[in-house]
Amino acid sequence: MTSAISKIRFRDPQIEMAHGAGGKASRRLIDGLFAPLLFGSVPTPLGDAAHVNMNGTCVAMTTDSFVVHPLRFPGGSIGKLAVNGTVNDLAVSGAKARALVVSYVLEAGLPTEILEAEVRAMAEAANAAGVVIAGGDTKVVEHGKADRMYITTSGIGNLIPGLSVSPAAVRSGDKILLSGPIGDHGITILLARGELDLEADLRSDTRSVLPMVEALAETVGAGVHWMRDPTRGGVATSLNELAHDCGLGIVLSEDAIPVRDEVRGACELLGLDPLHIANEGQFLAVIAAEQAEAALEALHGTPRGRHAALIGEVSEQPAGAVLVRTLYGGSRIVDMLVGDPLPRIC
Repeated sequence: MTSAISKIRFRDPQIEMAHGAGGKASRRLIDGLFAPLLFGSVPTPLGDAAHVNMNGTCVAMTTDSFVVHPLRFPGGSIGKLAVNGTVNDLAVSGAKARALVVSYVLEAGLPTEILEAEVRAMAEAANAAGVVIAGGDTKVVEHGKADRMYITTSGIGNLIPGLSVSPAAVRSGDKILLSGPIGDHGITILLARGELDLEADLRSDTRSVLPMVEALAETVGAGVHWMRDPTRGGVATSLNELAHDCGLGIVLSEDAIPVRDEVRGACELLGLDPLHIANEGQFLAVIAAEQAEAALEALHGTPRGRHAALIGEVSEQPAGAVLVRTLYGGSRIVDMLVGDPLPRIC
């Protein structure tokens, strides 16, 4: 039998910021080191949540850590982000979050009012999302060792009836549905740091996507073949992972992708692609072609989905890649995020 050690393919000499950015380096770390040692092999493509059978009942479980800087920003904060991020990871796996446990790593010297504000933000976000905070843990480290505060949340939920999402269910001709404008969160964080001399009325999109996912389940059910919330690495990375996992191509129409002018302008100044910018309140769905319009109408009927759009389709070619048809009639291949242009965004 081949030992687990011999299966390790990760050869980077040390961990860099890019390994946490959700792009190529992150995938290399997960597939090359974590998966061989922790899972032995990867029987199915890794997603944002795991489905576990417990005595005949299937539940969804997920965990996520939040290291955002700054702690508070227009539209949200680390406490709100920690709840919504975990609820959303469960939602796009086809599950409704029921309970969370939370761990705080606090830096000595942190003002109590800052901690109280984040605990309140977490409580409010949990109440809005309809999820219970069932327990947790607190650790304190020396001053200067944790950048004030890190939060980890783990969630458990039950499967939403009628939904069964997997890259294996994706077929050529399926349509790509996006719930709303992209890039708001990543650019908001950048502006909040004062690193860009640009005035913009922009807010993070952090929110629960569960109401929109439930609307899809009620309207098209099994017509939903795959979902993902495009956080670190953005839409481009999420769709490249899908193309890799299903072996098909993703073809997007650039003019159909909703992007606010403020986000587009900031990306142009920085030489970034909005498709690589993080989101915290949007999701992607692959829908059977014959049910795509009904799915879009269902999202438009929700308070948070009025800007949803059909942005492309699944195709036989280019196999395993994402192609964007540009506004000017050309096309370009969009790869997964390389490096970490906007670190510490979630």
